[in-house]
Amino acid sequence: MGDGAALVERIAERRAGVGDPRALVGELRRTLVLVPFDRGGLWTAEFGGVRWVCGFTDEAALARFAEEGAGAASRSWEYAVFRGARLLDEIIPAMGVPAGVAVNVADPDGSMLFPPVVGIVPDVVAVDADVPGGGQQR
Repeated sequence: MGDGAALVERIAERRAGVGDPRALVGELRRTLVLVPFDRGGLWTAEFGGVRWVCGFTDEAALARFAEEGAGAASRSWEYAVFRGARLLDEIIPAMGVPAGVAVNVADPDGSMLFPPVVGIVPDVVAVDADVPGGGQQR
């Protein structure tokens, strides 16, 4: 539990159009996620009006990001390890802006975004908390 392999499997299921989205979020909550540091803070990226914390399921996924996405494979990468639940319940709300988690962003067929919506992040920071039916599975 928490080693990243189960999360990678759940991501593959969802990307294939099967699997339970709630189980995927539950797996992220249990998984230890590696988050690199950037300029004294956690590595984030802005896209679509959302600040994304870039997290990785293991050092190999982080290395692919360093080689492909960050363009700095030769530099030394420091990172913190967080349980996914802590990222979602503590780190994301503390950011003060709409924020989510982007997992394994350098893996085109294995990445997954966990946006700041009801059912993923606390309702108080979910962008759809005031939307009728926000966060409900259909």
